[in-house]
Amino acid sequence: MAQSEIPAEKIEAYRKTDYRFGEAPDAVILRVDLPSEELARLYASSGFTCGAFVTAYNPYGTAQGIEANEAAHARLGTELRALSESVIEGAGADASGRWPEEKSYFALGIDLEAASDLGKRYRQDAIVWAGGDAVPKLILLR
Repeated sequence: MAQSEIPAEKIEAYRKTDYRFGEAPDAVILRVDLPSEELARLYASSGFTCGAFVTAYNPYGTAQGIEANEAAHARLGTELRALSESVIEGAGADASGRWPEEKSYFALGIDLEAASDLGKRYRQDAIVWAGGDAVPKLILLR
């Protein structure tokens, strides 16, 4: 794989982020490269075998105003709902608290290609995608 345009420290921050979706007490927290029993159970109960965690907030990691972020989030939600019957609100949160939480979505049944295309259209550095093994992977997009 070619070297990414994304600085190594930013990639490391993405790897350490908690990717949460759903409402407590049923919220699921995904961590890159760690198997998720909760996601495996969701797959089993829903019949899906893949899913994508995507945000439209802060393109390429550049802070935007709340209005721009909220408008992009709404557009992304509309696009995801056209692709998946199961789209769940979520947020990416830096465990250290250094970066503000970003509203996001987890969409079941979205294949890697479609998820990557969406992430690129919304000018994101990366998405998180998990296949049937329920192990979330950080997918760099540039």
